[in-house]
Amino acid sequence: MTNLTNSSIEKPEVTSYKSSGDIEVPDKIIDQIIGQEEAVQTVIKAAKQRRNVLLIGEPGIGKSMLAKGMAELLPPEELQDILVYPNMEDNNNPLIGAMPAGEGKKVVMTYRVKAKSQEEKKNMMMMAVIGAILVVGFLLKQYLIAIIAAGIVLLIIMQMKPRSTVMVPKLLVNNDSKNTAPFVDATGSHAGALLGDVRHDPYQSGGLGTPAHERVEAGMIHKSNKGVLYIDEIGTMQMKTQQELLTAMQEKKYSITGQSESSSGAMVRSNEVPCDFVLVASGNLQVLKGMHIALRSRIRGYGYEVFMKDSMKDTMENRNKLVQFIAQEVKKDGRIPHFSSEAVEEIIHEAQRRTGKKDELTLKLRDLGGLVRAAGDIAKGEGADSVTLAHVLTGKKLARTLEQQIADRYIDQRKTYSVFKSEGSKVGIVNGLAIIGDRSGILLPIAAEAAPAQSKDEGKIIATGKLGEIAKEAVQNVSALIKKNTGTDISNHDIHIQFLQSYEGIEGDSASVSIATAVISALENVPVDQSVAMTGSLSVRGDVMPIGGVTGKIEAAVQSGMKKVIIPESNMDDVLIEERYRDKIQIIPVKTMSEVLENALIGTGKDGLVTKMKKITNIVPAEIIPKPIKPTTH
Repeated sequence: MTNLTNSSIEKPEVTSYKSSGDIEVPDKIIDQIIGQEEAVQTVIKAAKQRRNVLLIGEPGIGKSMLAKGMAELLPPEELQDILVYPNMEDNNNPLIGAMPAGEGKKVVMTYRVKAKSQEEKKNMMMMAVIGAILVVGFLLKQYLIAIIAAGIVLLIIMQMKPRSTVMVPKLLVNNDSKNTAPFVDATGSHAGALLGDVRHDPYQSGGLGTPAHERVEAGMIHKSNKGVLYIDEIGTMQMKTQQELLTAMQEKKYSITGQSESSSGAMVRSNEVPCDFVLVASGNLQVLKGMHIALRSRIRGYGYEVFMKDSMKDTMENRNKLVQFIAQEVKKDGRIPHFSSEAVEEIIHEAQRRTGKKDELTLKLRDLGGLVRAAGDIAKGEGADSVTLAHVLTGKKLARTLEQQIADRYIDQRKTYSVFKSEGSKVGIVNGLAIIGDRSGILLPIAAEAAPAQSKDEGKIIATGKLGEIAKEAVQNVSALIKKNTGTDISNHDIHIQFLQSYEGIEGDSASVSIATAVISALENVPVDQSVAMTGSLSVRGDVMPIGGVTGKIEAAVQSGMKKVIIPESNMDDVLIEERYRDKIQIIPVKTMSEVLENALIGTGKDGLVTKMKKITNIVPAEIIPKPIKPTTH
C-alpha cells in the first residue's frame, strides 16, 4: 500500500498545557476573533474613523463577531437618548429631541410629575364642582336635576382627561447605563422593524384615541444611533428598503412614519430622528448580486470592503489560536467541561482535515464549535471531569452534517441494491468519486457504452445524469482526449455516458478521469477493475489535474469496500484520512491518463492499449503549446 508520509498524517503539536482550562480567554470580543488578522485591523481603523464596512466570506468565519467587536471599540460617551414630543400645532407631526444618555429618563419623569399634579388639581376641581352642584340641588330640593347635572359635568371632565396627559413625551431610544455603543442585529428584519413604524389606532374620534407621538416606534436604525447596525445577507433585503437605508446612512437622520398604507399610522410622520450608525453589512459573494449599487458604492467610497479568509496557515501560532478558540467555546457554553490536551489535538487535526489541505487550518469555526459542543455533551453525559480523545472521536459521529448523513445512507442503499460492485471486472463501468456539500464523499458509478453513430456526419457524446455546465464541458474535453491519446476513430460511434443515481445532479470536472476510463474501456472492450475507485480532473493533453475534497472521497471509497483509489499525484499532500481508514485502502497517485489506465484496467487488451497511449502521447510535439509571452508592464 502507498506509504503516507509523516508530514501528511501527523497530528499538529501545540504549546504545552494540561487542558483548555489553562488557556486565558480575552475579555474583548475583538481579541477573541481567530485567524482574521487583516479583517480585524481594518475594523479597528473603521471604528476609529466611524467608517462603514462590508464583510464578504463563507458562513461561520466570524463576520458577526467582528461587528460586535467593532461596537466595543466605539466611544460610549457619545450615546444619546431620543424622545418624541407631541406637536400641539400638528398632532400628526410629532417633534423629536435628542440629549445625552441618561437624561431622557429624567425628562420623562419630570413631565410625569407635572402631569400627575395637573391630574390631581383637575380631580379636586371636579369634586368641588360636583359637590357644589349637589349641595345647591339639595338646598333647592331639586334632587333629580342635581344628580343629572353632576353626571353631565362628570362626563365632560372625563372627556377632558386625555388632554392633561398628552404633554408627556415618550422615550423613544434609551441608552441609560450602557457601557458600550449599541450593537443592533437587523438581519432579516422587515421595513417597519428596520426603519421605524407608527402603530395603528382604531379610535380616532371622541377623544379616545392614543396621541400620535405615543404610537411612534423606533426602528433599528434609530436604536443603533452612535453604534453599529449589523445586517447579514444584505443582498436579500428588498431594493426599496435598501434605498431607504442608504438615505438614512447619508443623512444620519430619518423620519418615522407608518409603513402600512391601510393603517392610521400612515397619516403620522415624525420630525427627523437621529440615526448616526456605522453599517456593518455581510454576506457571501452571491449576495453582492442582490445588493443595491448605490448602497455598495456608499460603503466602498466611505468605508471598507473586506474579503475574509476561510482557512489559515498551519503554524504553531495558529494552532495555539485554535486552542484559545476551544477555551472560548467552553466558556461561552458554560455547560461542558474543558478539553484535555489529546482532545484539543484531535480538534486541531479535524480543523486541518476540513480544509482538505495539509498546511491549512479551517476558519469555519462555527461548524468546528459544533464538534466542540458535541464532544462536551458526551463527556457531560458520562459525568467526566474533562473531554477526552474518545469523546471527540464519538462526537464526530454525533456532529455529522446532513450531507454526511445523506452520503452514508446513499452508500447503504447502493450496497443493498448492488448499484456498484467492489470486486471483479466490467467493461465500461467505473467507480468514480464525488463530494456532497462541503466535504462528504460518495461513490459515483459511471457507465459508458459505444454504439454505431445514427448521424452520417459524425458521432455524438450523450451524457445523462443532470449535468451542470462545468460537467458538460468536462465531457466534451474527454472526447478530445480520447481522439488524441487512443488513436481510435470515434466519429462512427455514439458514446453514451450515464452517471448512475445522480439524483441531485453533477457539477465540476473531477469526474473527468472516471469518464475517460469508462469510455476507453467501452471503445476498446477492456474491463475495468471494480475494486478500484478514482477521481481527478483532466487536461486535453492527458495530464491528471488536482481536485478538491480528496480526503472525503478516499474515505467514501473505503466505506464502499474499495481496495484501491486513484488520485492526482498533486493531491497527495492533501490526504488527511482518519486513522481507522489508513490500512484499509491502497492510494495510487498518478500524473497522466496512461497511468490511470495502467492501474484501473485488467485483461489481455490492457498492455497493448497502455503502450499505444504512451507512444501517441510521446510523439506530440512540444511546439504545439506556444511559449507564454511576458506581460507588458506599464
